[in-house]
Amino acid sequence: ADTREQEVRALVGSDVELSCVFPESTTFDLDDLYVYWQISAVGHPTTVTYSLSGNSSAGLEDNRYRDRAWLSPDSMKHGDFSLRLYNITPLDEQKFNCLVFRKSLQLQKILDVVVTLRVAANYSVPVVLAPHGPSEDTELTFTCTSVNGYPKPNVYWINKTDNSVLPEGLQNSTVVLNARGLYDVVSVLRIGWTPSVNVGCCIENVLLHQNLTGLCQTAETFTTPEPGNTGSHTDVRRREHGTVLSTLAVLGVVVAVAVATG
Repeated sequence: ADTREQEVRALVGSDVELSCVFPESTTFDLDDLYVYWQISAVGHPTTVTYSLSGNSSAGLEDNRYRDRAWLSPDSMKHGDFSLRLYNITPLDEQKFNCLVFRKSLQLQKILDVVVTLRVAANYSVPVVLAPHGPSEDTELTFTCTSVNGYPKPNVYWINKTDNSVLPEGLQNSTVVLNARGLYDVVSVLRIGWTPSVNVGCCIENVLLHQNLTGLCQTAETFTTPEPGNTGSHTDVRRREHGTVLSTLAVLGVVVAVAVATG
């Protein structure tokens, strides 16, 4: 049998079906079939699950797939040898090989399918932290954090004023595997001081065609106060109140003069 290849994508924690279907409409006797699903780890075939003459694997499959891999006997009778895989993890990103043999044909291979499983996980929305109250002779440092994604992301910093991508030389990104086998990202952006900054941190998951952006607008924080406008909000309100009273007093004088001359 010629080898057929296909690709499937699945999210971490989900269930997935890896298709392996005999191309012709045929009814099979399970006692006449040897069905194997396996992966090649370091060049050595590792059993995921199998069915020999109607008896499913029991204790001989790889520990990673025990109680997670399932073949349907009823479906196999009708030529559907698809593998159901539960609770996907990043370690499941493998090439899975489905092999079917018939005993009555001197163990002739009647089906050979390779399914490449691509695994993905959504990154968290990036959180961007900005510096507080820097002086004019320092650079500005922004930190962007996003966690629990897969596979490795692309990280961009964007000038939101014109949506241009900032040079890579201004950033330093670290991507590490956490205890769940997912990636955590920390990216640090350093730029020269400016009184108004509006930047965004973009985490791109190519496999999911997903871009997540965390924003940081700091114009209000870094704008230098105008001379004479350093008073508190209470002082401003008091000045506004005094101006209103002065205006009313002037209007009163004008009215009084008008009455006297009338």
